[in-house]
Amino acid sequence: MTASHSPRPTVARIWRGRTAPDKAEDYGRYLHEHGIVPLARRALGVQLLREDRPEASEFVTISYWESVAAMSRFAGDDPRRIHHLERDPEFLLELPQEVQILGIAVMLEGEGR
Repeated sequence: MTASHSPRPTVARIWRGRTAPDKAEDYGRYLHEHGIVPLARRALGVQLLREDRPEASEFVTISYWESVAAMSRFAGDDPRRIHHLERDPEFLLELPQEVQILGIAVMLEGEGR
């Protein structure tokens, strides 16, 4: 019997956006429903991070992919290109122009799982 291996991520796609603190809760729900859930159907994994500061709340989305080619199947020919959500202009202080793509140098799973 051959063991089935899941693809391992080799690249991470990182998006950042900032919203006014009074819009952060609404945007977080909107981003989750319309951005994170569809993304999670295609990526190997997704994290949504949030930092609240007095002047702005920053959201960071990190998605994990087996390759840039796999990422491009989701994002299009230019995986750095932003696909703004319909209501992003309503929520975000400025519209991000690109994402960051980083190779994963080390990825360890914790022993406490």
